[in-house]
Amino acid sequence: MKQTYASNQDMDAATKTAPFTITKWTGSLSLAASLLASFSSAQSSVEEDLDFVELEPFVAVGQYLYSDQINALKTPTPINEVPQSLSILTADQIALQGASSIGQLIDYTPGVNTSQGEGHRDAVVFRGSRSTADFYIDGVRDDVQYYRPLYNLEQVEILRGPNALFFGRGGTGGILNRVTKKPVFHNAFNAYHNSIDSEGEYSIAIDSNIAVDENSAYRINAFFESLSNHRDFYDGERIGINPTAKFALSPDSVLDLSYEYIDHQRFIDRGIPTGADGSPVEAFQDIVFGDPELNNSELEAHLLRASLQQTFSESLKGNFSAFYGDYDKLYENFYASDYNQADTPDLVTLDGYIDTTRRTNLVLSANLIGDFQSDAISHTVIVGAEYIDTSSDQDRYNAFWNTTEDDNETFSIARPLNLVGGIGVNAAGDPTSNDYTVDLNDDTRVGIEVLSLYAQDEIALAEQWDLILGARFDSFDIEVESYELEDPSDPSNQTRILVDTRSRKDEEVSPRLGLVYKPQNGLSLYGSYSESFLPRSGEQFANINGNNDALDPNTFSNLEAGLKWEFAPSLNLTASIFEIEQSSPQVADDDPSSLVVIDSQTTGFELQLQGQVTENWFISAGYSYLDGEQVDQSGPTGLRPRELPENMLSVWNTFRATEKLGLGLGIAYQDESFINNGNSAILPSYTRVDAAVYYDVSENLRLQLNVENLTDKLYFPHAHSTHQASVGAPLNAQFSVSGRF
Repeated sequence: MKQTYASNQDMDAATKTAPFTITKWTGSLSLAASLLASFSSAQSSVEEDLDFVELEPFVAVGQYLYSDQINALKTPTPINEVPQSLSILTADQIALQGASSIGQLIDYTPGVNTSQGEGHRDAVVFRGSRSTADFYIDGVRDDVQYYRPLYNLEQVEILRGPNALFFGRGGTGGILNRVTKKPVFHNAFNAYHNSIDSEGEYSIAIDSNIAVDENSAYRINAFFESLSNHRDFYDGERIGINPTAKFALSPDSVLDLSYEYIDHQRFIDRGIPTGADGSPVEAFQDIVFGDPELNNSELEAHLLRASLQQTFSESLKGNFSAFYGDYDKLYENFYASDYNQADTPDLVTLDGYIDTTRRTNLVLSANLIGDFQSDAISHTVIVGAEYIDTSSDQDRYNAFWNTTEDDNETFSIARPLNLVGGIGVNAAGDPTSNDYTVDLNDDTRVGIEVLSLYAQDEIALAEQWDLILGARFDSFDIEVESYELEDPSDPSNQTRILVDTRSRKDEEVSPRLGLVYKPQNGLSLYGSYSESFLPRSGEQFANINGNNDALDPNTFSNLEAGLKWEFAPSLNLTASIFEIEQSSPQVADDDPSSLVVIDSQTTGFELQLQGQVTENWFISAGYSYLDGEQVDQSGPTGLRPRELPENMLSVWNTFRATEKLGLGLGIAYQDESFINNGNSAILPSYTRVDAAVYYDVSENLRLQLNVENLTDKLYFPHAHSTHQASVGAPLNAQFSVSGRF
């Protein structure tokens, strides 16, 4: 039987099919339309509506980590020839699992887990390395801290292991790339996806494509989401609008243009304290340790993207892109900073702050990809350059209570706390109020310029052997200006003066080496070595105060070996074993004028199984084992790194029961981990069971029910620090309607 796809000249390798899908409407590339096609057996009637072509049968699920226009690795490399661990989640999988956040995708991805992110940002732990900045959109850095929406995505790519060659600084444990939907030539469609859940949260999304002629098309994705969940006071709204355009300037030139507007407001919930045994206090599961009015995050962003694909010849192609992002963010919150269950079980200490971030990112990149033959050896070579210009202004005011004249105040534990709008009654029964204009913690103005040059050669030494050699040069130049209040004793005077300017320039070369052996069709074995680095200004480069401006970057290396095996038609097994080493220069304790280098390691292995077990059963399963030990200037400490579960296991199954009815079942397990580096606070292990039911009313209408936490398990999925453990959602259900017209 041949697989059938919607005609689309832009998908030169029909790369992504839905799980258990035989007929797929790739013309729409939307969540709703893809879902409809997944279970539909009425192939003939669908073909009457769309222009279809038939392709020779092949395993299409995740064959390539790119879809012609987008490529996180910048070369059209088949997955079985990529010498590192990776996972691809298509729009179809995301919709079938009912996911609406990056965190929900991570739950079913091996080797990665989530951190709380202080309730206002995506925070992913890649193989033990926590990151709030290693996010990319269409292969371009997207490092501002916020919750990224999924409404306009074609797929999500999660690469694991340090690899600066294509991504530059950061990526110390891996990166997450979002691939957005693009206009489609020769096809017009409209799709929608609406949902509501048992907590009152609802969303509306549309996906509309207009094919003007054979050389131009326009597409718009948009969504609105009203937020609600199981925690008191939680609410918010998200809006996203993403119009795009595609033009075939010539048979050899394709231009993509995109503008995205994001407006996001949500309540901030930092979770609950841990008790005398180090675990979250279950009795507090319904209490919000914050202010109903002043725990808040607001983001407004404008993102512009342009990409030109130029074919110079059959063996030479160019990719040229420009990205400009303008972000304006406010974040204010109170949270539990201290709790002593043994001595004062009814009292909690709150801390708080408000900060703002105003950032612009300009990213220009160019790549040339060529194929050529040298004797009996073939080469796929990429050479590229990237320029980044970032301006980032951020400030933070600490809380200031009139009763303590400090940023901490103690309250009696109750539901709710006696605090609204920064005004309340403290544990002693005295009125207290907060003022966010008194204690300026920091005000920094940052300018960054990054120039990068890189090259890689994928060498086919023989039919069975591939060698990958590459390196990247990065010049990272940062200047930080620090400001203070002109008169700190006068809160009415917010005039600020420049008090310090620091700068640093780092120049790093990051190599990449890989060897792939393909003993038979469908089986590859690989070994790889890669590096990355992180400047001392950190992910968000807020400052290089103290000795930081004198310290070299932290460096990370990844040594990995693995296999990728299609051991049955449309069923793939991947496995890897790895060791990540971090080297961190530090000022010596006994001699501030000298440095020591502290090395630490994280080791582990991963297994992933994905594909069709039978015609009616799709599975995506993953397991990871992670181990590590903290190292300080005295050597190994015997302490485990924070947020590093030893074992993680996830399985998602989709079953086609009848031509119209489908069932889904998922299980996610996470071992216990430590919340803090002192290993005194613990996130208990948990197992969560999720389920789904899908029913196709017609070719153009699907009804779907997703149930999360089927066993109503009380669990704590992640934390930020000792007394900020998030409370997982209880049993809840989401009902959605999707279709096309």
